[in-house]
Order: sequence, then C-alpha cells, then structure tokens
Amino acid sequence: MKRFEMSQRHDKVIKVFNEDDSSRALEVPSDITAWDVCQLFILKNHCVNDNSWTLIEHLPHIGLERIVEDHESVIQVQSTWGMDTDSRIYFRKNYAKYEFFKNPSQFFPEHMVSSSSEANGSLSHSQLIQNFLNSSTCPEIHSYLHIREQGKKTWKRYYFILRRSGLYFSTKGTSKEPRHLQFVAEFSESNVYTLVSSKKMYGAPTIYGFCIKPHKLEGTRDLKLLCADDEQSRICWMTVIRIFKSGIQLYENSKPPQQRRNSLTSLNTPLNTSNSENSLVAMDFSGHKGRVIENPAEALTVAVEEGMTWRRKSCHRMNAYGSPNLLQNPTPFPAIHRIQSWFHHRISRDEAQKLIEQQGLVDGIFLLRDSQSNPKTFVLSLGHSQRIRHFQIVPLEEDGDLYYSLDEGQTRFTNLIQLVEFHQLNKGVLPCKLKHHCARITL
Repeated sequence: MKRFEMSQRHDKVIKVFNEDDSSRALEVPSDITAWDVCQLFILKNHCVNDNSWTLIEHLPHIGLERIVEDHESVIQVQSTWGMDTDSRIYFRKNYAKYEFFKNPSQFFPEHMVSSSSEANGSLSHSQLIQNFLNSSTCPEIHSYLHIREQGKKTWKRYYFILRRSGLYFSTKGTSKEPRHLQFVAEFSESNVYTLVSSKKMYGAPTIYGFCIKPHKLEGTRDLKLLCADDEQSRICWMTVIRIFKSGIQLYENSKPPQQRRNSLTSLNTPLNTSNSENSLVAMDFSGHKGRVIENPAEALTVAVEEGMTWRRKSCHRMNAYGSPNLLQNPTPFPAIHRIQSWFHHRISRDEAQKLIEQQGLVDGIFLLRDSQSNPKTFVLSLGHSQRIRHFQIVPLEEDGDLYYSLDEGQTRFTNLIQLVEFHQLNKGVLPCKLKHHCARITL
C-alpha cells in the first residue's frame, strides 16, 4: 500500500534564480512550500538562518513582483503562470518581511490607521497588530491613492479605505458612508504585488506603485493598479493587505526557525542564529573589569575614543563568524574588504538603492561600494526611516599609514572591516547602527 501511495506522489521540477541570473533546478515534492525551498538553499549555501531569506515571484511581462509567503505552495504559484512568459522565482534576502511585528510604528503611521469604532480612540501598536490578526476586529487603513481607470491609461486620485471586507474608495471626498464607497477588490483569490516599473510601463504619477492581481490572471486585464504618494504609504498598504490575506499564519511564519515545524526536520539541519540588535551594547574595558555603559553621553564619548584607538588594537580580532581577522599588520592586505559579503565593488548609486529596496528597506540595512565619482574613496549606502542615504568614506594618510574615516578624520580605522564592525556597535555620525548587510550568494 505504501509503494502505491509513493507512486502516486509525483515530484515536480522548479527553477530558482539568483540576482546574477544564475539558477538551480530542483526536483521537489508537489506540496513543497516556499519555506522548505529556502531551507534547502540555506543548508546548501551555509547561510545564516535568520528568517529573512525569501522566495520572490517576478513577472517581468507585466512588471510585477511579490514575496511568496513561507506557507505558500511553490508549485501552485508556478501553475498561475502563462506558458509564454518569462516568470521567475528568485531566492533573495528580505529583512522587512516580518519587521512589522517587531517595529510596527515604522509600518503603520498613525494618520493612516483608525479603529473600526472611532469612539474607541487610537490603539497602541501592539493592540493594533493583535487586532489585525483577530478576524472579529479590524482597524481601518485610509489615505489618498491614485488608481488607473479600467481600460484606460489615465489615473485618478481618490480617498481609499481598507476594511476586512475589501478595498474601497470614496466617491465623495473623505466620506466613509456606505453609499459613497465604491468596491475595488478583495483578497481571498488575489495577491498584492509591487509595480517594478510603475512610471515606464503604466504611466503612473509616482514610483510608489502596487497592484492587486487575481491568481489566474496572466495579462494586464483586471489588474487593480494603485499608486501611493510616498514609500511609507505604499509599505503600509501592502503590509496590511498581506496581513488581511494570511492572518495568523504570518505570525506563525515570523517565529524563529527553531520554533517552526517543517517537512525538513528529518534532515537534522543545524540552525544558525544571528545576534539580535539588543545583544550589541556599549562597553567600557578601560578598567580591570568590563561594564555596560548606561549613560548615553558617556557611551558617545567612549565610542569616539574607541574609534580613535581601534586602529592600534587590531591584532587577532574576531570577525562576526568567530574567525580571526589576522590584521596584525594591515599594510599587506589593503583590499581585504573586497572579499566581504557586504562589499559590492563598483555598483552604481541606483544599483545600490535597488538592491537595498529589494532586500527590505529597514533601519540599519547597508552595503559598501566603490565610489564612481572618486575612484580613491568608498561609499556606505544605508537605509533609515524608509529612506536610503549615502555616506562617503574618505581615505586619509598620516605618517605613511593609511586610514579610513566617515567624519573627516575625527574617527579613523585602518581598514573598512574595522569601520563596519565599529558602526555595528556604535552609530557614531550615522543615523543608526549598521544592522543588516545586503548579501548576494551563488546558488
């Protein structure tokens, strides 16, 4: 009987792409989920299993892409594609995938959220998340959006309201009366996508486009094309639609890998965890015993002093993976930063911004790259408050020794590795600490 059941289980072949367009074909069971596929690649490539690796559905013929939720069937996703399209599944980092559970204030601006009963007043962010996950209660999301008119190339701006029952816009200003609400879409048989080229492909008024697409739709017919005024608004709308669609399952998906049950447990896969931001604290080792610095002013002073002297203390320091850096004499290794996963060589400013946006625009996401305008300098590209900022790293020479600095020489480092590790512990002149680096791997 078991042999008969096994013969009825047909394995399928899926192809997963990397950012450099390399790919791997996998023979997988027909019920494999996105999370299972991610675990296979994490194991094979010895990646840190920090719950940020993601499958991305990319539909270039209509300019759309989205996160494939961890619980979704990869085979079912592929079954919605047309035969003549170049649709793909990418394996990619996305640090923002579950960040809204940790930092909801960054995802749900107060001016866009209200409780279903106005008399209840505003909700705390923890209550807001609980209400989003509770099917019997539901806060409303509301703001102005642009929508492309059906069958036309023109866009119109309306006041939109998102409720558990679906997405609506008001035909009379900001009125929420039922007689003024026009139904737009519901989400049980649809998914929310980012518009990759909203202006070029659809003539959208801004670059912050997103779309509601029915599962079986192959072309642009019946796409609900929407456009926000800024990135924060777009992220809010798309995040809440994901929550409304998947509910409590998203919360289960967000749990650390050790707490999740999956079909790959029989592989006895060792699970690596990354340090949490809270485990990185300012320390004072000037005395016989180390101590945690509680006073913010003292922490800043020590951080500056440490940055000034760190270049003298580089002997046998340990990197993030527990291996010695062996930088007793940094001079023979002037380009050691080029083998680090956070260094992306001569990519352009636009390419850096695209990579950061693809991997989740959360506070502390970063990469380093060569400067295109000045070949002798480097650039730190950093995400903060849903914006990307670029900081020039200037090389300085003193007494024949070369140093690197972000603050015109006040804080100096003998190499870029020291600079990165220092700013993972201290924000210094940056708006936040370095937390997540953009990474590319070879499948």
